[in-house]
Amino acid sequence: MKINLHDIFLAHQRIKDFTIKTPLMYSDSLSLLSESEIWLKLENLQKTGSFKIRGALNKITLLNEAEKKNGIITASAGNHAQGVALAAQRFGVLAKVVVPKDTPETKKTSIKKLGAELIIHGDNYDEAELHAYRLSEKLGMTYIHAFEDKDVICGQGTIGLESLLENPNFDIILVPAGGGGLISGIAIAAKSINPQIKVIGIQSEASPPWYYSFKAKELVDVTYEKSIADGLHGGIGKENLKLALNYIDDFVLVTEKEIEKAMSWIATEYHYMIEGSGAVGIAAILNKKIDVKDKKVLNVISGGNVDARVLANIITSHN
Repeated sequence: MKINLHDIFLAHQRIKDFTIKTPLMYSDSLSLLSESEIWLKLENLQKTGSFKIRGALNKITLLNEAEKKNGIITASAGNHAQGVALAAQRFGVLAKVVVPKDTPETKKTSIKKLGAELIIHGDNYDEAELHAYRLSEKLGMTYIHAFEDKDVICGQGTIGLESLLENPNFDIILVPAGGGGLISGIAIAAKSINPQIKVIGIQSEASPPWYYSFKAKELVDVTYEKSIADGLHGGIGKENLKLALNYIDDFVLVTEKEIEKAMSWIATEYHYMIEGSGAVGIAAILNKKIDVKDKKVLNVISGGNVDARVLANIITSHN
């Protein structure tokens, strides 16, 4: 899979009229705590409450008329599904989305509100994905992969382009790492603009395939446990690993408790409802998992689709 800055720039041109240019906010409190300069890219304020709309829109704009007529299908832990549903609605395309059983109710409700057909199948993302592939073949619908697709990656990479056009002086970019579409796209954009920028992925200890596969330079089987960062849960693909080895500097792990603390911190400090997947970078900063002292750091807040009751319980337990 070959992707360059020009591909990401073209994606930006395609989707910019349909997406929000999300705020790049300087965090005084986080900067003070970490003795650095921290900016937060607030994709929790994006349409559907997540960055995923970017990749979905870019993919759907590139479908031919026959593909649009036959409809699209995808599998997702929730956010990608919402992005695909909204993008499909925008272009009048029939969409089906398959989600695992443990997908948060907020995400399932949103998918249905956006007009897509919701199919609940499997105990995890991998099982949902396999079912969606089978349906794609059976029904002749275009499958839109959540992370291992050039057009989707280019759409997600517009976050890096957008951020660096606004502030080109970052030393480090911290990115939540799930399937790898977000971090791969951002890393390609960032390294193409400034090869000296360090791009670091963050995962939960409960779902650490990037951490171990990156170090081994090959796909490694890991043990998965239940995670508050459900959007980062599950496996990765060979093509994204190749991109990671070329463009990403490192991966670090944070604990489930550290993620919960980060969710509570940003809710208390800034009154933002941030899902676990979007809070892993803050968890890494607060717990000094990365040396950011005296550095200019961009931290991507990838989404805010968390169940209010879950967040309330987390805040109560950490205060």
